[in-house]
Amino acid sequence: MAKLLKLNQFLMRIKVWVPVFLLLGCASAEEDLKVSYMHNPALKTIHPAESWKGNPVDQDGRFLNLYHKFDSSFGDLWKWKTSANPQKEEKESETRKLEVNEQANIPEDDEDYLIWLGHASFLIRINGKVMITDPILFDNFFLKRESPLPFPAEDLPAIDYLLISHNHRDHCDKKSIQFLSEKNPGMEILTGLKLGKVIRDWTRGQEIQEAGWYQQYQTADLTITYLPSRHWSRRWLWDLNENLWGGFHIAHNGKTVYFMGDSGFGKHFEDIRQIMGNPEYCLMGVGAYKPEWFMSQAHISPQDAIEAFNILGGRYFIPMHYGTFDLSDEPRMEPWDILNSNQKEINGNLIAPVLGNNLFQ
Repeated sequence: MAKLLKLNQFLMRIKVWVPVFLLLGCASAEEDLKVSYMHNPALKTIHPAESWKGNPVDQDGRFLNLYHKFDSSFGDLWKWKTSANPQKEEKESETRKLEVNEQANIPEDDEDYLIWLGHASFLIRINGKVMITDPILFDNFFLKRESPLPFPAEDLPAIDYLLISHNHRDHCDKKSIQFLSEKNPGMEILTGLKLGKVIRDWTRGQEIQEAGWYQQYQTADLTITYLPSRHWSRRWLWDLNENLWGGFHIAHNGKTVYFMGDSGFGKHFEDIRQIMGNPEYCLMGVGAYKPEWFMSQAHISPQDAIEAFNILGGRYFIPMHYGTFDLSDEPRMEPWDILNSNQKEINGNLIAPVLGNNLFQ
């Protein structure tokens, strides 16, 4: 059984990461590609520059990053999977897990809350509206939780907005979306361009709003904006970068939450600060980053996440994307250890993300 589980984990990594190596030339190098631009004409674009045309798309209809070109090859995948992990023993002996509030409950009054459910899943209520980001509520063949949900999925409150950052299976889970759609007939789904075609058949007919970067969704009670990240997308062999990836900025009455999604380090963090201002709460991915020579084009390291947070000028640093699934070479709790030991470098407040706690300060 253990051998089968390891085989499953290897297949999961292959399935998730093979697409990286097919991204040769799929960035914003307009001198190499015939680039066009895409946006949702039904949504408001807030980018202030007259030169902003929307999301760059190559001649094959594949979305591109703004500043970075992937330079990997299938050989890099093979090198990673056949090379010894220098932290193998440390990783295998890791016994610590994410801290879980075993008495966690969802506030029933009008209190705003921000509750980490693990990985990139957050339950958020602001101005009476409840949102959930990238929900992975159940184990599946490829993803097995190493830290439990703080409360059963059946206990979740009514969801007003489901936010899906991109189509990767550790962020866009069919069973979780089907479950939430069944429970919440009035829920609206907010995501990136062309992702509706991936998830529409999983829903009960809920409205799906697809935004380009720097576009605001049509929400009367909150201001929610889709923002760029440095990443990529794929679920099958034939859909390379056909669906957009990104993050979210949520704002109401002076309270702002930035959800990074998956991203490597890049100049887009500076752009976000200049256009959106300084976010109060920054939900920063810090895990699945080793080996860095391989992962850095799609995931940010804890140290680079600190730099990105400082560029953003945030007030509260809330780490995510570690400790829940085994996706990379670093030990489970290493990202937190690095952040905790480098708090003096953080120009803000590092919040320990206990599963189930209300992280709003």
